[in-house]
Amino acid sequence: MSREPLIHLYRSETSVVVDLRPAEGPVIVHWGEELAHDSPTLDDLAQAAVPQRATGGLDTPVRPSLIPTAAAGWHGAPGWAGHRDSRDISTLWSVVTVDVDDAHHSARIALADDERGLSAVHELRLGSAGLLWQRFSVRNDGTSAYTVHSAHLTFPVPDDAHEILDTAGRWGRERAPQRLPFAIGAHVRESRRGRPGSDSTLLLAAGRVGFGFERGRVHGVHLAWSGNHRLAAERGMDGWSIITAGELLDPGEVVLSPGDEYRSPWAIGSWGDGLSHLSERFHAEWRSRPEHPARPRPLTLNTWEALGFDVDRERLWRLIDRAADLGVERFVLDDGWFRGRRHDRTGLGDWEVDATIWPEGLHPLVDRVTRAGMEFGLWIEPEMVNLDSDLARRHPDWMVRGRVQLPPPSRGQQVLDLTRADARAYVLGRIEAILSEYPVAALKWDHNRDLVDAADGPGGSSIARAQTVAVYELIDEVRAAHPDLEIEASASGGARVDLEMLSRVDRIWASDELDPVERLSIQRYTGLVVPPEMIGAHVSLARTAGGPAAVALSSMVALLGHFGLELDLGALTDEELRALERWIRIAKDTRTLLATGRRVDVDDTDPGLDVRGVVAPDRRRAVFTIIQTASGPTAPPGRVRLPGLDPRLVYRVVPLGETPVDGTGRTPLLWAREQTRITGHELAVVGLRPPILPPRSGMAVELTADEPA
Repeated sequence: MSREPLIHLYRSETSVVVDLRPAEGPVIVHWGEELAHDSPTLDDLAQAAVPQRATGGLDTPVRPSLIPTAAAGWHGAPGWAGHRDSRDISTLWSVVTVDVDDAHHSARIALADDERGLSAVHELRLGSAGLLWQRFSVRNDGTSAYTVHSAHLTFPVPDDAHEILDTAGRWGRERAPQRLPFAIGAHVRESRRGRPGSDSTLLLAAGRVGFGFERGRVHGVHLAWSGNHRLAAERGMDGWSIITAGELLDPGEVVLSPGDEYRSPWAIGSWGDGLSHLSERFHAEWRSRPEHPARPRPLTLNTWEALGFDVDRERLWRLIDRAADLGVERFVLDDGWFRGRRHDRTGLGDWEVDATIWPEGLHPLVDRVTRAGMEFGLWIEPEMVNLDSDLARRHPDWMVRGRVQLPPPSRGQQVLDLTRADARAYVLGRIEAILSEYPVAALKWDHNRDLVDAADGPGGSSIARAQTVAVYELIDEVRAAHPDLEIEASASGGARVDLEMLSRVDRIWASDELDPVERLSIQRYTGLVVPPEMIGAHVSLARTAGGPAAVALSSMVALLGHFGLELDLGALTDEELRALERWIRIAKDTRTLLATGRRVDVDDTDPGLDVRGVVAPDRRRAVFTIIQTASGPTAPPGRVRLPGLDPRLVYRVVPLGETPVDGTGRTPLLWAREQTRITGHELAVVGLRPPILPPRSGMAVELTADEPA
């Protein structure tokens, strides 16, 4: 148990220094670059961070503590707020005990407000890759009920962070980046959809003006929570800059009876010299988990774009045979297999195989898939119910609502109240029945509407938070009973992407948008937090004119994710099939590299040119894609750099897949038709010249270390 005035946590190039002495509560003095572990001057460093009193201000300047409150003099958004029947609104935390682990990787700070009858524990830990995790737990030690209003964790950012980056979007355009000045005041991003939502920010970051992927110090915070939430970047006139993260609670949603405890979600912070460095910490730490997928990611085909709701047996048989011939390893039957499901406004909740289509159940289909050497996967949306379903007619009381009138429908569906034991038991029972009867290797678990007016019945209480917890518990029960089952999280595409959900599933569906050029940005900014091998990325011609070039473009975009197929193989020409076969071989050859390597996003390219890649941990191998998204300003284009390699090594540079050719049938690039060898340093600072590419086309290159220069 520490009695020191300071806490110094350090790990993986990161230090966190916490001053325990301020009257306003523990204050993070430094979060970022690792400091000397045995520095004798940290106490002086903390003293040097104390601001001078400003005229018109409080006699003792107040800084943002770990959980700031108004009683401590804090005038920003409160980190903690609550009340007892609209009284006892003032909270002031004092340090009781501090425990720091022997390795200085984590700390537990016990706090109390005896006047309010509250005790708390603030947890801080540095993960294996240097991520800063924070969580706050509060117990009601009083004799009456206590209502929690807000609990937000605080992350200080450097004073020279003058630019904010977050993500916004909509269906089909999730995680679109937006930048703005970090000025005085608060930039607030909230979600009240009962899930993060297509428009939510995956990460809220602040850094030096102009920071990019390759350079510029930046700090960012992610909230590991799949429900309503609030992230904010706030800057005060009196010299502080912070990012805060926490749940967004409905009125009266969390009421603590005497002895009850509230625990916040984990808020997770990363920093780096550039966004790639920041995201590398998320990827490395997530990959270090024992439950992280270990085997090569199976090449997956999903039937939606090929069949939609029309699960005709003969069409399925042809699709299965062609998929097996191409080397597909997992065949996922999407929507349309259960009772009465002919369109998206009927059947949800009736999770039984439609006997009019499958009188023998799914056994003939599953047998054909497994005999062809593929795993069988199945789509399901267990949290929802269509009004036109037997379940809705039997149990109208199971639908989430705050009034007699139901919330506005979306695709004819409502939300099942999984906080009810009987509703959740029904859903779990139907999932168990399917998994027990069929050898299902993977579930695509969908969630296709927002939660609005989310209460436990007419005139009832909010259940938005409890519903999120119930979904976690449901997934946990399914996984516990079927430990080898893999789950893909989908939510109208990418509307539920967060690390708490990612701790339970094996991949996410980043977006329903299948256009490869649109996908580039979605996958890039999803990858700020999510490792690429956990981002489903499928080859599709659904938004293109087709042809081998379209197959190549879509394949290159899918190559840097969990590669799969989302198209009608029976509609492809022989030339398109040959192109697809080549890219499938490339995807299988590079998937281990993708799942272990460091993602590289290249800044400062020509407008209309996208350059990105992945570099092996030992930096002896890499794959880059160079994609012309739109017409560039020059022809031929300027040279592109390929950073992230070992500057001391010489690399052989070889085109992957189709090499662009000119009118003579030969590639016009000398380096693409000869044994080109360039050092990693030269590729990073000088680069090579790509071919003249028409818009919506590209090329991929593989780099293999030869020998030291």
